[in-house]
Amino acid sequence: MVQAGMMNKRLHLHGFEVQSDLLNALADAIVADLSKAIIQKGYAVLLVSGGNTPKPLFELLSTKELNWEVVRIGLCDERWVDPAHQDSNERFVKTYLMKEKASSAVFVGMYYENLSPQEAQPHCDKVVRELLWPCDVAILGMGEDAHTASLFPLNEKLSEAFDLKNKALCVAVVPQGAPHARMSLTLSALLSVEHLYLHFEGKKKQAVFQEAINGSDCYAMPIRSVLHQDIKDIEVYYA
Repeated sequence: MVQAGMMNKRLHLHGFEVQSDLLNALADAIVADLSKAIIQKGYAVLLVSGGNTPKPLFELLSTKELNWEVVRIGLCDERWVDPAHQDSNERFVKTYLMKEKASSAVFVGMYYENLSPQEAQPHCDKVVRELLWPCDVAILGMGEDAHTASLFPLNEKLSEAFDLKNKALCVAVVPQGAPHARMSLTLSALLSVEHLYLHFEGKKKQAVFQEAINGSDCYAMPIRSVLHQDIKDIEVYYA
């Protein structure tokens, strides 16, 4: 289990021994946040990440009772591939989350055909700002290299992405150690989300998280940019 130590008071840890307990608790918390947003403003916005970890969470969320037709689903980041490509986050979300009861939700993607991420960045920023902001819930993941969204260690775009004076919501990224160019939300965008969750599983990622909270170099471990800030509470769910 994670040792809290001198952990940032903005972090709220929810540790579970059994994956199903984690998934049920996290799904219920997310649905409660979205339901509250729908009552308050008539619709809700949910931003999600790709990767292997969220698949069972997405499948569980898809079965939950919610007024899904007024839920807008977007991405924390996207690999710059056609939505039909097996590595597409859009494809992943539509396959595992936007089915059953959640099939009526509205998807807002990041990918622009025939444009590079750099060319698409202002267009993506405009659409995200108009259709997905303000955002109610975002679910972040964390890689074993400590990346989150598509903010990768030692990437040349991290200074731009981490700059809280940079009000852009999106940043184009070319990772050195991962396939595909990407589009990612910036740190200022993530920290403006109403309810921000971090979800990871397994002993390796628990060790990564422990190292991240015990150190301060955000460029070596980008997840630290989320963990070591004093703007937003982060609900950390892990098993």
